[in-house]
Amino acid sequence: MRKHVAPTICAMFLCFCAITLALISSATATARSIGIDIFAQLTQHIKRQADTDKQAFAIASQCMNVFYKQQRQKPAPPAVQQIAWIPSEFSAFPAAESDAQEADCRKRYPEGLDAVRKDFQRTQALLSLSLTFYEFALVGDGDDNSLYSARELHDILVALDLAAEPSLGAAAHLRALTAQFDVLHEARGMEALMTGMGKLYDQGYRVTTADKAHLNRVME
Repeated sequence: MRKHVAPTICAMFLCFCAITLALISSATATARSIGIDIFAQLTQHIKRQADTDKQAFAIASQCMNVFYKQQRQKPAPPAVQQIAWIPSEFSAFPAAESDAQEADCRKRYPEGLDAVRKDFQRTQALLSLSLTFYEFALVGDGDDNSLYSARELHDILVALDLAAEPSLGAAAHLRALTAQFDVLHEARGMEALMTGMGKLYDQGYRVTTADKAHLNRVME
């Protein structure tokens, strides 16, 4: 009778493994079916804002050049930012003549050079915040598979001082992350964001080659 015990145990073990794999696959499929992909939705949310920030910064940059050219002066060098983005020449204006471009800038900045300089600094800071938060989101994906594991999600939530309780659910965690980005963006809270990045680094996360390539595509 003992001869039959081992095969029986093996069969039970294999059956247990099969059921476990089926449950995991079912849970994964369910999560995907309701559209809760935190990495994809978070990075898309940040990218939409970054695209808006790039356009605003390009306009301010080009208008500042227009005003400086009128005064025959060179623009002051930009302030040091965490991530720099340099717009291509005249990218914010659709094939406009210089006179039309000047008129557009005068309309946007009736107070002249001082106003455009302030807006240049403001838009640069907002863009830098968006791109740095995007980098934070990429760094948090430690294995570069474009998905957050339970551990990775926990770590990025904790890094931003957000509740990381699994029972809250993926939708609540996504809302918390996007809301935190919106708050930091509005406040230009680079210091708080860099503190969060430092916490990820303390956990062993790093900017990878894949992260750099991904970020470069967003900055195009």
